[in-house]
Amino acid sequence: MKMKMLLLTLGFLVSVPGFSEANGKLPNTKGGNPENAPCDCQEGKHHHNMHRDWQSHMAEKEQKLLLWVDQFSPDKKAEWTKVLAEKKTLSKEWMSPENAGKREQWKKAKLAKMEELKKQFDEGKLTKEEFIKKAHGGKEMGHWKTFHDLRIAVGKKDEKQAKVLLNQLLVQTKQHNRQIKEMLKKE
Repeated sequence: MKMKMLLLTLGFLVSVPGFSEANGKLPNTKGGNPENAPCDCQEGKHHHNMHRDWQSHMAEKEQKLLLWVDQFSPDKKAEWTKVLAEKKTLSKEWMSPENAGKREQWKKAKLAKMEELKKQFDEGKLTKEEFIKKAHGGKEMGHWKTFHDLRIAVGKKDEKQAKVLLNQLLVQTKQHNRQIKEMLKKE
């Protein structure tokens, strides 16, 4: 039972950063303002509210980030603004109905990878640490950890560390954008 929970949790964590990070907003299939687009999910009301909560969470995170850039790394403000705008554009494209097949293909590949890693773990070929690292593609939750560390540095008013972490997060965000571009190019 513990292994099942671990696998489900890891599967969620692996898919959510890449997939949900790409999900800045609901797909706008009806035209008009995407914020007001109805949720087309098959889940209940609770699931629909999760979409809205995720959107507001990501918007708050972006606002915090831009405030920290203003405070600790104002020379990078234009670059950050450009990278975040590109991220939103790529997210919209990734979540568009035209790319539903690519998203499904990506999801199946992720699940197949998780199953293979679980099998190796069950057979004793992988330690728990190796399983976690491979499940995250060796990234160890890079941008999530960096953002967390940045929040701590800002709380401690550690300007030097905050600037270093902002630069690291900028590089990671650019890498994420490149990954989304590559996924969009795949047939």
